[in-house]
Amino acid sequence: MRILFTFENSLASTEADAEVFTTTARYLAALTERSWMHVPVADGDAAIVAERVSGLTVVPAHAPAGPAALRHFLCGLTLPFRAEFKQADLVYTRNLWVAWMALLFGQRVAFDHYRPWPDQIPPLQYWLYRLVGHRRFIVKICHSEYTRRKYLALGLPEDKVRCIRNGFEPARFQARIPVAEAKRRIGVEPDRKTVVYTGRVNHKKGLALAIEAARLRPDVLFILVGSYGEGPIEVMARDLPNVRIVPYQPADALADYIYAADILLIPPSRLPLAEFGSTVLPLKVFFYLASGRPILAGQTPDVAEVLRHDENAYLCPPDSPAELVAGIDALLTDPARAARLAEAALTDSQGYTWAARAARIHALIQERLTTPAPARRPWGKAEFRAWFGQSRDWLRHLLRTRAWVLPPRPEPGTSPSAVVDRP
Repeated sequence: MRILFTFENSLASTEADAEVFTTTARYLAALTERSWMHVPVADGDAAIVAERVSGLTVVPAHAPAGPAALRHFLCGLTLPFRAEFKQADLVYTRNLWVAWMALLFGQRVAFDHYRPWPDQIPPLQYWLYRLVGHRRFIVKICHSEYTRRKYLALGLPEDKVRCIRNGFEPARFQARIPVAEAKRRIGVEPDRKTVVYTGRVNHKKGLALAIEAARLRPDVLFILVGSYGEGPIEVMARDLPNVRIVPYQPADALADYIYAADILLIPPSRLPLAEFGSTVLPLKVFFYLASGRPILAGQTPDVAEVLRHDENAYLCPPDSPAELVAGIDALLTDPARAARLAEAALTDSQGYTWAARAARIHALIQERLTTPAPARRPWGKAEFRAWFGQSRDWLRHLLRTRAWVLPPRPEPGTSPSAVVDRP
């Protein structure tokens, strides 16, 4: 099998999408006969960096520096004219435009992306139905069952839309650090209780809840790691001595903060999923599991696919500072419970390595390459009527709020489908 991976943004990047795509590509490439990484590079030095990050031979994309939309457009437009495009058995991408161009020029496509585009931008639904249903579109890989259900609702075959969740790098957790030692390394007293968040520090992650909880629990130190400057969260935390804002940290330094946590926090907020749509089953879930520290998160449909209340995490009702504080109290006042949840999380993490994800994807691609493309359910009047109605709702929302993402509709009582690659 020969795969041409194509990523539409420059490398190296600290964005989660770059980490997911390049890490998956590196592990998946090790299982193939030949693989390349098609990526925009400004010069030879940038190509060297991209090769180091991806671990693959770089095929420079003809996409000069400039606006992201133009770069993405040129990545797709020029891709079919590369020799590696014709040599590959398929193109592996996370960009819909690139996928469409690959299909137009006769190539097969595997598409790997986390967003539930059919729900977020309903006008795309019919195009997505036609695109993913194309006979050379071999598989749509989702990172969550939440997103998978949105694609299946279009009438696409179950075998063509699969859920393979993200992972973590075991090497990051080989040298475990005692909590007291980790606290000492980051300048925290050993007996000071800590709630630690890692990731982007911005208003889209639901961190306002953490700030409100900090006001209610001044005896607990809240450490928010991943600041890129003076934003709304930094401003909100300015007058709180028990909130420490920490700049973005590389992986080796980040471990000290993770191990210094009495509680690892995923803000229990609907905002990342419902309002901004940029976070679906966040990547931090998986390395939080592998850290062996207690996890506190919200009962949102994406996170609840992996984290289970009082089994491997504490899940509280979302969007309530009081419920968040109650969860903090429950874990800090019951060390045995916290230790039990942390141990269960560590056990569950073993099925979520990047190597395991790549092996599942490799097996899935081989399966899809050797079986006939399943038929999609044809659209009738009811499907077109629903499409027009949801598109109208989206347009009204866009004109009223200037936000491109339509908040999700309440899901009926559905349960995750059986067609999911579980660890």
